[in-house]
Amino acid sequence: MDPLLFHRASGFLMASKRDFYEILGVPRDADGDTIKAAYRKLAMQYHPDRNVGNHDAEMLFKEAAEAYEVLRDSDKRQRFDRYGHAGLDGMAMPDFGNAQNISDLFGDIFSGLFGGQRGRRGPQAGNDLHMGLEVELIEAFRGVEKTVRIPREAACSQCQGNGCKPGTQPVKCKRCDGRGAILQGNGFFRIQTTCNGCGGRGLTIPRPCDTCRGAGRVEEFQELILKIPPGVDDGVSLRHHGAGEGSRNGGPPGDLFVQLKVKKNTLFVRNGADLHFEVPVSFSQAALGGEIEIPTLEGKLIKQSLTKGVQSGEEVRVRGKGMPSLRGTRTGDLVLHVRLETPRQMNPRQEELFRELAEIEKKHVSPHRKGWLDKIKEFFGSTEEGSPRV
Repeated sequence: MDPLLFHRASGFLMASKRDFYEILGVPRDADGDTIKAAYRKLAMQYHPDRNVGNHDAEMLFKEAAEAYEVLRDSDKRQRFDRYGHAGLDGMAMPDFGNAQNISDLFGDIFSGLFGGQRGRRGPQAGNDLHMGLEVELIEAFRGVEKTVRIPREAACSQCQGNGCKPGTQPVKCKRCDGRGAILQGNGFFRIQTTCNGCGGRGLTIPRPCDTCRGAGRVEEFQELILKIPPGVDDGVSLRHHGAGEGSRNGGPPGDLFVQLKVKKNTLFVRNGADLHFEVPVSFSQAALGGEIEIPTLEGKLIKQSLTKGVQSGEEVRVRGKGMPSLRGTRTGDLVLHVRLETPRQMNPRQEELFRELAEIEKKHVSPHRKGWLDKIKEFFGSTEEGSPRV
């Protein structure tokens, strides 16, 4: 039997309504996305614009729409699961059987399903504000309070942000009938656009406020103290609730997002929680070892021991002297990079001592240098032609 014949006649042939899950072809534990996808498929298949004059397709379209209207609503779905169709008695439901204008009947459903906009009737929060702020490395280390002056739009105190002259109220937009959007087109593919009569709000203001001229907001400068915690790094965003722009229709203000940038330091280079610092050492310090003084972001010099024979380019790690963690879990390290400093100018006594050292080094070659010289000799070993082996 033709499935269309089974539920035909005076709206529907069957004595009782079919199960909504059966109509959409989804299991009873289907999630919202599955239900939406199933309805979209049926709506596109049976939409009257694609089935002109086909009464059966129109009935199936309405049937699917009714099932979706119930199953997409958690309260209606819960009552249907528990009591069946009888559980929906007395609940607000569209008139699926006698609708003359199918676009009006399913406008709300389609706007949510196909990405359209609904009219925004309730108070909306104001726009969020975004700003950038530079801090010094020492400020990021210690934490700091910064006073900033922010230009923003705040709710008008005269009309409390609703844009209306005191004693009056906004009214439903006549152009879009309060929906905030207008559906254009005659075929199956229709375009929904924001209503230019109300800007998508669904409301218009017949008597605007004299102070804000109906905008609901006025420009002002806000002075704000920003508390920047220790350990912040580039890209960290701090959120300040209620410091954004005021609402256009009496809702709460938006938020302020502050994105931080830590300036480069001439002495320290930051890498995550660690700080890197180049320390020049003399030949005698490198050879003999000993203590050197190094700076820290704590604002004081500390002493650090160097081992005898430390090499240029070697790293010395000072634990716990780096950046604090933003979450307080650990503190980074201060990493010293040893750079052997060759004297460019020497007094006569220094030069005399270096010459003595050079004579000693000729007689007592270090193991590392001896191994290097042996490799040179091997590389340039004699052949029968007297050429180096390469």
